[in-house]
Amino acid sequence: MPSPALTRDRFDRATADLPGPVAIVDLEAFDANADALAALAAPAGKPLRLASKSVRCRAALERVLSRPGWEGVLAFTLPEALWLVSDGVTDDAVVGYPTVDRVALEALAADEAACAKVTIMVDHEEQLDLVDSVVPPGARPPIRVCLDLDASWKPAGLHIGVRRSPVHAATAAGDLAAAVAKREGFTLVGLMSYEAQIAGLGDRPAGQPLRAVAIRAVQRRSWAELVERRGAAVAAVRAHADLEFVNGGGTGSVAASAADPALTEVAAGSGLYGPTLFDAYRAWRPRPAAFFGLDVVRKPTPDLATVLGGGWVASGQAGPTRLPRPVLPPGLRLIGQEGAGEVQTPLVGPGARSLRVGDRVWFRHAKAGELCEHVNALHAVSGADVVDRWPTYRGEGRAFL
Repeated sequence: MPSPALTRDRFDRATADLPGPVAIVDLEAFDANADALAALAAPAGKPLRLASKSVRCRAALERVLSRPGWEGVLAFTLPEALWLVSDGVTDDAVVGYPTVDRVALEALAADEAACAKVTIMVDHEEQLDLVDSVVPPGARPPIRVCLDLDASWKPAGLHIGVRRSPVHAATAAGDLAAAVAKREGFTLVGLMSYEAQIAGLGDRPAGQPLRAVAIRAVQRRSWAELVERRGAAVAAVRAHADLEFVNGGGTGSVAASAADPALTEVAAGSGLYGPTLFDAYRAWRPRPAAFFGLDVVRKPTPDLATVLGGGWVASGQAGPTRLPRPVLPPGLRLIGQEGAGEVQTPLVGPGARSLRVGDRVWFRHAKAGELCEHVNALHAVSGADVVDRWPTYRGEGRAFL
């Protein structure tokens, strides 16, 4: 970030007439992050698929998709994918997780245009059975299908990574592909595998040098195993279908994932906003672009300032890394006994003494798109001005999860 004092002054002036809590996107940083991510994948000649879960704002999605190097959306629910397609945000939406939403499946099956633009995710034949139970194959257009390959590493019976698909071995991927290819009413078009233990785990945790060494060693060995296994899985699946895309990676591994010859595209999204979890990455660190401002409403002591709200805790493993971080003015921290509170958040540190009632404190969220679940709009800031107001999913009345 530029000078903290100048940045704080710029944000304060831009939002002076807006009540807190207020969320902003610094357009210069946002656009720079979008272009930097595309540049990481460019040497391999592969596009980025935009992970909407990490954005959750139509205007932001549209701004990124209008830039070179970005193609298609990786949605997180089928209703969201149908909405984005019907609204013209994208004509290529892959739902990144299996769906059992019968209402949404019925809507998909009833819309021939949507069936050509939306791809659902499966990792078991039971998910295909459920689709057939909603609308039988002969009564609908073919449903586009992507297989989810487990990308975790399992040395000596351990499980390193997230628990997603039951399809781990290349032979299992081939078997599922054969089963999909045989079934009426489905078209197998893609394969996805998300290496969370690499793309979603920072290898430079602050103040933990030994843990950092261990993480890097695990990631190197996991990557070598995955590249070999994923390549074999893609070959096994291609024996049964002419795949349109093979997706993998994430913000934390764009360059490495783009270099994997088995992949045709890489997913990314969190790096656009630059949340605090990505401060722990060596390969590439986004510029902080999304912030939320809370107002000081109490001064219980000269060295303590209390802001209204703030309990915007990120999902995942519970702990301090999931809490929002006060960043402007510098020299603020949460209190261990209270953390970030639902209605009020006390702050201490050298920066607290200078704060007065009515001042604004700027925070960064630990994750990206979850910020948008707390506000109705993101205010787009250029210089010291709000130049646009972007409704979030929440602001448009869309609560998909």
